[in-house]
Amino acid sequence: MFSAHSVVITEMNNKKIEKGVRLILEGIGEDPERAGLKDTPQRIAKLYEEIFAGLETPAEELLKPIEGESHDELVLLKDIPFYSVCEHHLLPFIGKAHVAYIPSGGKIVGLSELAKAVEMFAKRPQVQERLTTQLADMIMDKLKPKGAMVIIDAEHLCLSMRGIKKPNARTITSAVRGIFRTKESTRMELLELIKKRD
Repeated sequence: MFSAHSVVITEMNNKKIEKGVRLILEGIGEDPERAGLKDTPQRIAKLYEEIFAGLETPAEELLKPIEGESHDELVLLKDIPFYSVCEHHLLPFIGKAHVAYIPSGGKIVGLSELAKAVEMFAKRPQVQERLTTQLADMIMDKLKPKGAMVIIDAEHLCLSMRGIKKPNARTITSAVRGIFRTKESTRMELLELIKKRD
């Protein structure tokens, strides 16, 4: 289950990042004072502020139900583009998330809230499996729906660029909660909607 303890609130330390980048450049045999590299530590520090911004986003601000609205049928936001950074090699993984839930008691959230939740968890050092689980658990915890399901399809550059070097290989993960787990027809309806193209 999702808990506030799984949300780490920290503060970026750009000076430490810059120092670390300089050490990496020296470690690979480069000169950090070379014209093309001189500003790289600062550029990387600014980049990390953006791509790891999810570490500073309080989860409490997300998935607040809309007052006065009521809906009890399937809600699906599909093909949400995202990027994250694999915590094992600090290389990106890039893909799409599909997020669905069936409200209980009519409790719904704005659609942008679902996309913001994907972004918050993606903008952290991650593994795809945990990202998928965190999203489903947060929806269950915050909205108390009849069920939630998250499917993520991504390409990992640590698989494409290094080691086994298999570009274009896709990793698909899912987290299935509530009615989507217990009722096959509901799960199949969702999977058909995800597969459907215009």
